[in-house]
Amino acid sequence: MRVKYLVLSLAATLCFFEVRAQVPGKPAAGVVVKQEKAGLVSVVWPVDNSNSGRLVLNLKNGEPLFNSIALGNKGKYNKVIENVDPQFVLTEGKRDLISQNGWNIFFDKVPLKPHQSYKVGFNKKGIAVSSAGTRTIIKIGGIEAPNFKGDLEITLFNGQPLFNVAAVISTRVDSTAILYDAGLVAKSQPVKSISYSDVYEKLKTDDGSADTAKNLAVKYRTIIGINGNNSIAVFPAPHQYFYPLDEAFNLKFVWYGNNYRNLLPGYGLGIRQELQGDKRFVPWFNAPPGTKQRLNFFCLLGTNGAEALLDNVKQFTHNDSYKPLPGYKTLASHFHNEFIMSVVLAGKPVPDSPSFVKVFKRHGVDIVHLAEFHYTAHPKGPDEQRLKELKALFDQCSRLSDNKFLLLPGEEPNEFFGGHWLAFFPKPVYWIMSRKEGIPFISTDTKHGKVYHIGDKTDMLNLLKAENGLAWTAHARTKGSTGFPDAYKKEDFFLSERFLGAAWKALPADLSQPRLGKRVFDLMDDMNNWGLKKKFLSEADLFTIEPENEMYAHLNINYLKLDKIPNFKNGWQPVLNKLEQGQFFSTTGEVLIEDFKVNGHSSGETIALPADGKCAINFQTSWTFPLNFAEIVSGDGKQVYRERIDLTSTQAFGAKSFSKVLDMRWRKWVRLEVWDAAVDGAYTQTVWFK
Repeated sequence: MRVKYLVLSLAATLCFFEVRAQVPGKPAAGVVVKQEKAGLVSVVWPVDNSNSGRLVLNLKNGEPLFNSIALGNKGKYNKVIENVDPQFVLTEGKRDLISQNGWNIFFDKVPLKPHQSYKVGFNKKGIAVSSAGTRTIIKIGGIEAPNFKGDLEITLFNGQPLFNVAAVISTRVDSTAILYDAGLVAKSQPVKSISYSDVYEKLKTDDGSADTAKNLAVKYRTIIGINGNNSIAVFPAPHQYFYPLDEAFNLKFVWYGNNYRNLLPGYGLGIRQELQGDKRFVPWFNAPPGTKQRLNFFCLLGTNGAEALLDNVKQFTHNDSYKPLPGYKTLASHFHNEFIMSVVLAGKPVPDSPSFVKVFKRHGVDIVHLAEFHYTAHPKGPDEQRLKELKALFDQCSRLSDNKFLLLPGEEPNEFFGGHWLAFFPKPVYWIMSRKEGIPFISTDTKHGKVYHIGDKTDMLNLLKAENGLAWTAHARTKGSTGFPDAYKKEDFFLSERFLGAAWKALPADLSQPRLGKRVFDLMDDMNNWGLKKKFLSEADLFTIEPENEMYAHLNINYLKLDKIPNFKNGWQPVLNKLEQGQFFSTTGEVLIEDFKVNGHSSGETIALPADGKCAINFQTSWTFPLNFAEIVSGDGKQVYRERIDLTSTQAFGAKSFSKVLDMRWRKWVRLEVWDAAVDGAYTQTVWFK
């Protein structure tokens, strides 16, 4: 990536612009930076073929940074909002790095330990203008908070009325956990009204007046300020901003009004986090010493009213759903909805179409793999009770499945192998997680047919083999799987083809990382270097699933190479086949890898490495947010190698095929990741060399 910089002190900057009005070659192509008058610098960037966005920055301390934000063409601009400052509230707490697994810990309760919230200070100290592909980065020094220092970065994206505002900060203090709230703040109300979508997708508008700031539960994580037909949407990165929790509750992630948290004097609108999370395990964001944490939010501009602008925001997440892709079906895994125990067997009315099924369908999920009976049922018996629970699960899954939606039984047994793991069978299987002395491995029941009794890891592996089932490590190296699968990597069950591998989730969270879920990618590369041909599907690991929840932020999906959804009554072996074959890619939703081949072979395959090591790597991807990079990751059994492809030249809403020839001599495997400017991404399964 070629990055060009102009770095000046504030005084030098003002003098420079008085002598020379433009800064040629420093911003991205088509972007013009110049001084309007003393202390004011304008930046104009192209947002489409005929229109431009314009920021006028006030570099004087004590005055709002954004003198004006506007859209227009041919030098005539409609001001969207004026005299607002980007402001941040930083909350700092402590991570428990001792009791479990260091920075990968999930079972932490940061808000129950001492913590402090404070307004981040901004004493403007110089400006730097640089370019990266089609985007322009404006950096202004002077961001300060207790234990943190850094810069403000404004990134403008050519081709869209879109920009990102980030306080990029670092600390030297170890064991630090953080949260942040952010927004645009003015001395007096800078917009005539406020608009947002409620959790049931109804557009709401009010005059915005409030004696004190209001926190709102909304859909699409977006708050909009309106001035006539001109409007500005403020929203976070759709997945990165949401640290992992057990529940996807909507915790009122936007705010507007006066004197937010008694920390931001004036009137503002922005994004926020609830310090207590879901009041279970609440890990916040990791902030290791020396890392550059990006406290950031996006702004999108419009001149056609709030509804049209919200529609434009929604396009970045395909309306918070997974886009249909020809030749693929979407699979989501690991949900502890507990519909069977909490509704069906609790004697409550069973709805024809439960709300959780509607949620999955609304989000474009074709196939759901459940993880029922998570500490709520009777896995070890009594036998009659266990079989009753399984039959209820199978019956409901069958009833709620059709030719467009497949609800599949699954469990997180957490027995026999060690740590936590998921089981997945290609048809209903009756099994009990205990085997008393004298009880056979298989018995026959007139009501249920074949029943398996499992007493140890050998029995469990034999069951997986007998019924062609799969198992994999859930939330590997964290939560209840801390230390796993490493602790059993030489066990027969793990080395078996019936043990698929592990599951990916963005856990823990770290705002300095250019990708999500580094923990699992590290494991993926370790397993590949161990010489094991394992696969890594994505998992959600969520409990309550309701329409009012913030589901999309916490979800991810697997795109399986399937032409059609199997019929429940005939079994769903094709789903397990695609997982076992590695014929799928996984994504947060915004980035799709529609094709990936190494010398013409797809992920999951083992191919001969040419004598000269030359490999043609081809992939096709589409995206919503502009892309940041693709990374071709490979290994030789000991080391991991990364070939990064800079994609900052891309603009929003694109599709492209890429081809690269790499020398893979001595390599044993290769895979692909693609990541965008909001840290959304997708990854493939591995291709192995022989």
